[in-house]
Amino acid sequence: MAKPLRVAVIGAGRMGADHIERLHKRIHGAEVAAVVDVDLARAEAAIKGIDGAVALVNADEALNNGDVNAVLIATPGVLHEDILYKALAKDLPILCEKPLTPDAKSSWKIVQAEVELDRKRIQVGFMRRFDAEYSALGQIIRDHELGELLMLHHQHRNPTTPPGFTNEMLISDSVVHEFDVIRYLTGEEITSVQVRKGKATRNAPEGQHDPQHILIESESGILADVEIFVNAKFGYQVTTQASFEDGIVDIGGDTGAYVRSAGRWGGTVTPGFEDRFGAAYDVEVQAWVDAARRGEVGGPTAWDGYATAACCEAGVEAQKSGEKIKVQLNVMPELYN
Repeated sequence: MAKPLRVAVIGAGRMGADHIERLHKRIHGAEVAAVVDVDLARAEAAIKGIDGAVALVNADEALNNGDVNAVLIATPGVLHEDILYKALAKDLPILCEKPLTPDAKSSWKIVQAEVELDRKRIQVGFMRRFDAEYSALGQIIRDHELGELLMLHHQHRNPTTPPGFTNEMLISDSVVHEFDVIRYLTGEEITSVQVRKGKATRNAPEGQHDPQHILIESESGILADVEIFVNAKFGYQVTTQASFEDGIVDIGGDTGAYVRSAGRWGGTVTPGFEDRFGAAYDVEVQAWVDAARRGEVGGPTAWDGYATAACCEAGVEAQKSGEKIKVQLNVMPELYN
């Protein structure tokens, strides 16, 4: 078996810190070699208790560290492009949290750079593909267990949004996950996006229209819709209902104990994405590590990152115009077939 991956984690914020703990405690075949963050104290705190790991403030230092042979990018999306080019130039396996890059043009350039390398090195962090319930739904679709898939209905609800979460980010930072999971479930590209904005919650910050209703169509005419509601207050909830010719499948419902006591009944709702998709992140990162040690990619590719970026651009345009907007995609390179 190949030697363990020695991973440089770029970014030690909320997502990066979660991945650092995951790599150190739960993932087999990989070790944290370096953590990079502009805040050195935060990087140092992230490697506490991890023997052999170093804290750095510059990604170049990590990529030029002879002890590093894989990269996990968990910085804000606007910083991904430069790191991706440098990691590709060194022919390193890469797990890049979504988005691949913030726009379709720069994502396409990353795709072209990988095509020039003539091997897939980038896995994009769309963790829902690794969630047990989404995987089960995908298998039902592929097996035609209930006939043809006809429609998908998604609900994506967050309790609140952080400061600076713009109206456009409802699409580019949240619905991006639905764009990817619709492509994953249907096995088709998305052809059009429309956004409807109705009555808004008083809990949304200034400049943000919340909730919104996203209407989506795939190549074969499968219809999907998304309720994106990012100031829903009650908790974090991601659900999907699939309508088939011969049945209906629901996933993502509330789980855990349903208690009746003292004249009340009910359960709990997950407070954040770490709780809802924690197991999926574990499976995702393990799949990346296992594939990388074989010289392969174990999940969504750079093409998937590019395609979702194109969907997000169409979605933001539709959000502003109210019109049905066609998704503009280049021809898929043979590398990704």
